[in-house]
Amino acid sequence: MKKILVCGATGFIGRNIAEALARNPDFEVFATHLKRPAIDHCRIHSIQADLTDAATVDRVTCGMDIIIQAAATTSGAKDIVQRPYIHVADNAVMNSLLLRAAFEHAVERFVFFSCSVMYPSASHALAEGDFNPADDMHPRYFGVGWTKVYIEKMCEFYAGLGRTKHTVIRHSNIFGPHDKFDLERSHVFGATVTKVMRSQGEGISVWGAGNEARDLLYVDDLIDFVELAIERQESPYELVNVGSGVATSVRDLVKMIVADSGKDVAINYDLSKPTIDTKLCLDTARAREIFGWSPKTGLEEGIRRTISWYEEEFKLQDNASPTRTND
Repeated sequence: MKKILVCGATGFIGRNIAEALARNPDFEVFATHLKRPAIDHCRIHSIQADLTDAATVDRVTCGMDIIIQAAATTSGAKDIVQRPYIHVADNAVMNSLLLRAAFEHAVERFVFFSCSVMYPSASHALAEGDFNPADDMHPRYFGVGWTKVYIEKMCEFYAGLGRTKHTVIRHSNIFGPHDKFDLERSHVFGATVTKVMRSQGEGISVWGAGNEARDLLYVDDLIDFVELAIERQESPYELVNVGSGVATSVRDLVKMIVADSGKDVAINYDLSKPTIDTKLCLDTARAREIFGWSPKTGLEEGIRRTISWYEEEFKLQDNASPTRTND
């Protein structure tokens, strides 16, 4: 059995990845957590670990065959605008330590979740080469964007040393079960679902005018790509876009979520709130050509599945606030 370490396994992407890989009898899955409770799963070995500590990183990576690096300090537009520094230091430190440890322990595979934050706003789908770091970075994304690019280049550097294959995934906005539904930390999808599902007939407030557009991908499609990359990658280093290839405006997304909820909810747009008015969708031809991957879940189906999961996972008490049933 291959030993797989999923870093950040109690986060949104990490949890979905860990639970999916645990269904494969060829894998023995180890999963790190820090502040949140460990995953309660019979086929997942949980490890409490501070991945900004060098000794801890060395301990948890020793003996692993594959590392899936999904640990990160993340949050939504509010922090990107008001506290952009929180996405820089810890992310740079933990990934530098993990990449070095993977090399020193001769780990076979390292999968890193980057993102599409470095791409410029555009009216057409952007390919991996459509990025000029000197000109294209949006000012709001300067810190987190350059941190992601630095880690991507570190993956390429270590891949060139010959011990470990590295896969860098520039994914679009991922959504689905276990997303952040905390209004203080969530992205637009999770925040909107929470507002709509908590609504008791009052309207919901959307930050900005809703004109910004995002490429939204259901989490199961991202998992499919990871599994294909583990199975099929032959080269030492690959950097690949993974997204739906469609830009959906926040205005349209909110309307779709409201419609699928079955609720009669008025939508109000608060122009005083922070927003980043950009448009982006990803060209995923490279993922299709190299790995045979393409998304299978449309946005409407993904919304339906997520709301169904939310209704099972969160139980309303006193017709007001949700209670988490399983974290």
